This record gives sequence, C-alpha cells and structure tokens, in this order.
Amino acid sequence: MKVLHVVPSFYPAFNYGGPITSVYELCAGLVRQGCEVRVLTTDANGLGVVLDVAKDAPVTLPPGLSVRYCPRIFCHSVSPELLRRLLPSIRWADLVHLTAVYNFPTFPTLAACRWLKKPLVWSPRGALQRWQSSRRPGLKAAWESVCRRLAPGGMVLHVTSAQEAAESVAKFPRARAAVVANGVELPPRLERRNGSARLRLLFLGRLDPKKGIENLLAACQGLSNLDQPWSLTIAGSGDAAYTAGLEENARTLGLREQVSFVGEVRGQAKTDLFAASDLAVFPSHTENFAMVVAEALAHGVPVIASKGTPWSGVEAHGCGLWVENDPATLAAAIARMSRMPLGEMGERGRCWMEEEFAWETVAREMLRLYGKLLLKEESAP
Repeated sequence: MKVLHVVPSFYPAFNYGGPITSVYELCAGLVRQGCEVRVLTTDANGLGVVLDVAKDAPVTLPPGLSVRYCPRIFCHSVSPELLRRLLPSIRWADLVHLTAVYNFPTFPTLAACRWLKKPLVWSPRGALQRWQSSRRPGLKAAWESVCRRLAPGGMVLHVTSAQEAAESVAKFPRARAAVVANGVELPPRLERRNGSARLRLLFLGRLDPKKGIENLLAACQGLSNLDQPWSLTIAGSGDAAYTAGLEENARTLGLREQVSFVGEVRGQAKTDLFAASDLAVFPSHTENFAMVVAEALAHGVPVIASKGTPWSGVEAHGCGLWVENDPATLAAAIARMSRMPLGEMGERGRCWMEEEFAWETVAREMLRLYGKLLLKEESAP
C-alpha cells in the first residue's frame, strides 16, 4: 500500500510539541508493517525557525521513510514548493493522510483529494475541540466552513478518543470518525531514583493556558496540610510572556521554594526527569489525547489527569486518578495519592501502556483503517 502523509511540519520539528513525535512514530510503524510511506511537509520548526535538512531531494530517515521537506517562506507552513509537489504526490498514493487543520496545506489537500477521488484520512490532532478560552473561534469557524465545502466524500476523521470523535463529527457531519489512539515509546527498562520523604510532583508539557497550569499552582498553595513535604517541577516551553507570568504567579502564591521551572526537556533529560518524579499531574482544560500522560505511565509514573483529557482509564487500571481540574479538587487528589502505593501504581501503568499503546499495535490498527477505506472506495459504484 502506498500512503502519502501531508503534514505542515515533521520530525525533528520539536518546537511544535507532541504531534511531531506521534506522526513520525506512526509513519515509522507503517513502514515496518510493509507500507510504502512518503511524507510531504515543510522545513518549519516554529516562527522564524527552520530545520537544517536537505530541501533539494527527498530525505530518507532511519526507518525507511521518504520525506520531502519544502522551504517555508512565511508564517508557519506557507510553501509554494509544497503546493507544486502536492498533485503529483497525491496521484502516486493509494491513500492520503492529512494532519492538522488550520495550516497552509489543508485547503489544497482536501480539494486535490476530492478532485482526484483519492481516499482521505484526516487527523485534526485535537484542533477541532474547544474550551471556554479557545482563541479566535470566529476565524476557526469560517476556516472549517471552507473545509466542509472542499472535503471529499467518504473522508474519515482519525481521532484519538471518543470525546474528540463527538466534537469533530459535530463540525464535519458528512465524515466518519475512527478512533485510533496514539502510541507511546516504551523505555527498555524503568529507572527510578529514590528521593527523600518529599513528594516529587511533575508537570510536563507545552506552557499554554489550555494546560490548566494556573489551577495546578493554586492547588499547590492548598497543600499546606499535606503529611509530607513536596516539590513541583514544571518542564516545558511556551510564549515568553506567558511563561514569565506563570513564574510570577508561583512567587505571588508563596511557592518559590517548592516550584521550579526547568524549561523544555528531551531525550535522556526527560527520562531522568521521570525517574526522579513520584507523581505527574496534567490538569488540562481540553486534550484530544495528552501524549504526556502515556509517556509518564510508560516510565512508571502514576498520574492525576483532568477530565479535560480522555484518560478515565487510569482509575480502571489502578495507575492514577481522573478528576475535575479546579484547584480544590486537584489538591484533594494530590493529598489522596500521596497516601497510595505509588510504585505499584506506576508498574501497573507501565503494563497497561505495553499491552495497548505500543507503536506496533497502533500502526496495525491504522493499517486496518486504511484497508477498510480502500476496500470501500473500490466497491463504490
């Protein structure tokens, strides 16, 4: 099967967060399943930053992926070169997989698939979900209206949770949603570093209002009655002004001694951070998947996940709590988990990730989705 992935940015454009790793690992898994996969993307790695990659020929990454990085000329993903290569690439493919919504490649890819009658899987990656402080809702609604007009019939929306499916299909009622979770890379062994009697809390992720970090800080102010000392490490990057505001908020709440901001961590530094943490807290207002929850569990760290994430399963599998993200509830959840066997809970979470979220499992599920869509196209009159 020949599959074309069209995505505005691609590995190693880590400035765009978790989806970069997810799309790369999916493509690599599909190659291992026998697919011939090509990626059409740009060299964007954030505003004003581009990747140091070859742009005059396809780049073959270690898994055997063929990636064409097209020069970005402005904004995040505006690339005339990508537009020039789009039609020939779609003609080559048996099936097209588009990722992201509010980006330059979206309109032309939808239109080209409709014109060439190519089956399309579209991964919004949570972009179609809303919360009360979502930015530019009017502009997004207008963009989605154009997408509905351009989208081919029979399009499948790839979502990672039932919650995302409901919100996405509400905006594209003619499409069918298919739930295929993200995978997670499992470290070969668990590394745990014993601490003192202190409870070591962790938040890891993009620093953005959607992540509910202000609620977590307010919750920490309410931990004065905790039976043991505690600390919170906040790891991640974001808008400079917003990050400075979070740091000032922590100082205003009197948390300067307990809360540390360590910036973005990757690779071994991330592994070391998980190894030195007892409990991870993710209080997002909304998430389509929340990759960091899976990463924490894969590293044997139990979690508190907000009900804005689709991780109700942490309670059923005995590896965390799924709670509202208001400060009082978060504080109570932290206090409750501080009295639980966190090591055992972390081991249960690791087993769950290994059984259901390994990338090979996810790639096989996606390949089955592709096969069903192709079979439906072939049987259509």
